[in-house]
Formats: sequence, C-alpha cells, structure tokens
Amino acid sequence: MAQLFFKYGAMNSGKSIEILKVAHNYKEQNKSVILMTSALDTRSGVGNVSSRIGLEEQAIPIFEKTNVYDVIRKLAIPPYCVLIDESQFLQKHHIIELTQIVDELNIPVMAFGLKNDFRNELFEGSKYLLLYADKIEEMKTICWFCHKKATMNLHYIDGKPVYEGNQVQIGGNEAYYPVCRHHYFHPKRMEE
Repeated sequence: MAQLFFKYGAMNSGKSIEILKVAHNYKEQNKSVILMTSALDTRSGVGNVSSRIGLEEQAIPIFEKTNVYDVIRKLAIPPYCVLIDESQFLQKHHIIELTQIVDELNIPVMAFGLKNDFRNELFEGSKYLLLYADKIEEMKTICWFCHKKATMNLHYIDGKPVYEGNQVQIGGNEAYYPVCRHHYFHPKRMEE
C-alpha cells in the first residue's frame, strides 16, 4: 500500500543528496521514478535538483498552477515512485494532489523539504505535509556554531542575522545556516 512520506530537515541536512540517492536506487533496479521540484528554487535552474556536493538531475518543475496529480495520472506508464524536492514551497492544493497520487493511483510519494523558514514559521507546503503525510522523518544535521542538532535556519545579510522579511528568499550557504535553538536566539556575527 502506497504512502506519503515527508522527510524534512534544516538547511544542509542532506535532503537533496538523499532524494538523488533514492532516485538512483530505483533506476538501478530498472524502476521508473518521477523526480519533481518546486519551480521557485532557481539556484541551479528551474527544474533542477542539485546537491551541495555537486550531484544534480533534471526534474519536472512544479509551478503554482501545476496539478501534480494530473501530471502523474496522464503518464503512459505509471512510475514506481514520485519524488518531490523543495516541497516546502508547494501550496496546499499541491499537497492534496500528492495524497490523491498515493490514495487513488497507489503510487508512493516522497517529499523532501524544510519544515520552518528563517522567521521560524512553517512553510505552507510543510504545514500540510505535516498534516497529511503517512510517515514523517527528520533528517538531522549539526549546528553551524556548536555540536548540537540544528533545528532552525538562520538567515544572514552582510554578516548580520535577519529575522524578518518575505518568507521565500532563495539562497544557500551564502545566506543561510543550520543552527540549534540557542544559536538561533543568540547568533554569532558572521565575518565577511
């Protein structure tokens, strides 16, 4: 029986490398997999899943009006699994469509993404994945400044922490750091 999985973690917890590994494992067994990602993340181009260690693969971009269920339903050959990267950027209707893929098409869906933004608020996609996922798993990493587990994302501009602004601000290691709760509230100044 298919299930909806949500694997979340702070920045730099290995989400993208994990999704690429899962896709590789399916393909190595000659099982088709559909790789999708939010069209909002344009760091390495629209529709590209890219890890910090240099691995990348093309994916189907999910735009605001994309009906993910229809995309999968209309495929000539159903995949063994649907993999979604940057799922935090999805909207409620996308998450409902993922549940339809699982419940109506009996295809497992694995969504990977951040849980909370730099303001420590839930992303819309993450909120509904937490509500609707059959299985939820935290991908762990350590705080940029100490040995504790990172559970939050700290945003920096010009070496100073930022706690306000638009929720979606695309960036990587140059702008965001995985941190523990202590260092979220008591950040260190980043030297330029």
